[in-house]
Amino acid sequence: MRAAAASVAVALLCASASTLAAGEKVGTVDTAFQWIGRDHDIIVEAYDDPQVTGVTCYVSRARIGGIKGTLGLAEDRAEASIACRQVGAIGFPQGALKKQDEVFTERMSLLFKRLRVVRMVDVQRNTLVYLTYSDKLIEGSPQNAITAVPVPAETPIPLKK
Repeated sequence: MRAAAASVAVALLCASASTLAAGEKVGTVDTAFQWIGRDHDIIVEAYDDPQVTGVTCYVSRARIGGIKGTLGLAEDRAEASIACRQVGAIGFPQGALKKQDEVFTERMSLLFKRLRVVRMVDVQRNTLVYLTYSDKLIEGSPQNAITAVPVPAETPIPLKK
């Protein structure tokens, strides 16, 4: 009976963990075949900046496959790459931005690790800078990647004071 209850609890946690992802899957590339469960792969996801229209960030990261990966119990590697691009007219429909703000987050393991994307505003260069990194509840990770989107000079970036 306890094993059944534990299985249901794990399934619910895995289901809720997968709904936290805000990215739209662009594609995947298999990197290693697994006999049971999904293969190890690299996933590419697109994230539209929720406060800046016309900017999309593409994040690639490795996902562990096999039984643990398929069930959402594996801890994915703390490595990711990011490229943010202007994909339309840049605008700020929600008004002023914070100088630094976390704009995306996604779970990389059941309990301890999250992939985070932080937007920073470089006022002097009128540029949006995006940093991706992962963290753990117990230990942080120095693995990170950065990209920048210059905003046209005729569109100043509004900042909260």
